[in-house]
Amino acid sequence: MTTRAKGERDRNEVGRAQNQRPRDRYGRPMPHGGRGEVERVPDDAEFTVEEGLSEAQRLLDQGYAFTAHEVLEAVWKSSPEPERELWRGLAQTAVGVTHAQRGNRLGAARLLRRGADRVEEFGPKAPHGVDVAGIAVFARGLADDLDSGRATSGDGIDPSGMRLRKA
Repeated sequence: MTTRAKGERDRNEVGRAQNQRPRDRYGRPMPHGGRGEVERVPDDAEFTVEEGLSEAQRLLDQGYAFTAHEVLEAVWKSSPEPERELWRGLAQTAVGVTHAQRGNRLGAARLLRRGADRVEEFGPKAPHGVDVAGIAVFARGLADDLDSGRATSGDGIDPSGMRLRKA
């Protein structure tokens, strides 16, 4: 249960901030009581690796990088220590795409490169068939395109090129 006094942030039952506002397709909060453009991923959501990769890819293919980030973050939170940085890097890459979609060119490029560096460390033996090399190429390419002006941040950013698994 989430509570909120007028003018204050939403809080869960232990008093932790927890935004319950509906979201637009890029994850931006909309006014309370409105109808969101996407289903929220609950803060306590749990996904198996298979479910997380499949759901995140489906969301990326449909243009919902922020929601894909939330799914990847849920897997990150429950993954064993040796894999946590992989999932963290995947989530950072997806949220980097989100920043590009929202028009934050500089923040997007930084997150995309940070995520690429993090996933690339896993090399060709990355677990679960994750295509870390392909993700790193996608993320750095988009960051470079944003920096050079070849890509314009905003609605035209397509996250479907981020392929999570090797073909």
